[in-house]
Amino acid sequence: MTKEGAQALRDELKERKSVLRAEITEAIAEARAHGDLKENAEYHAAREQQSFNEGRIKEIESKLADAQVIDISKMAPGEKVIFGVTVTLIDAESGTELRYRIVGEDEADLKLGKISVMSPIARAVIGKSVGDVGVVETPNGRVEYEIDAVEHS
Repeated sequence: MTKEGAQALRDELKERKSVLRAEITEAIAEARAHGDLKENAEYHAAREQQSFNEGRIKEIESKLADAQVIDISKMAPGEKVIFGVTVTLIDAESGTELRYRIVGEDEADLKLGKISVMSPIARAVIGKSVGDVGVVETPNGRVEYEIDAVEHS
């Protein structure tokens, strides 16, 4: 994962452990004060929130423990497509320009222009250089993308 992705997970973990845990514990205590727990919807909702939060904490801790964090800024810039770079692609058929940053699976967010290193497009262009063509097999056939630019961010 990228350095930024690891930091985002650390920030989320800190928020969940320090802020959300306390809020949920307070909500459980308040719901308990209302009496009968069997028919107390607030109590059950708070316990469900607690369960989700603790599960997410464990998931983040596991991801961070197993993560291989790559700082792209320490790599020599070049024209090859590697993990962490932003690549500009031209659809060979339509001429449409696409711009993606290649990131770890947990960081991928198409709306932000970030695609997973495991995505078909990333796999088609990793290791190639500016001017090369990557071919992606889609349900509608082959799509060719010419690598127009590679930016190290």
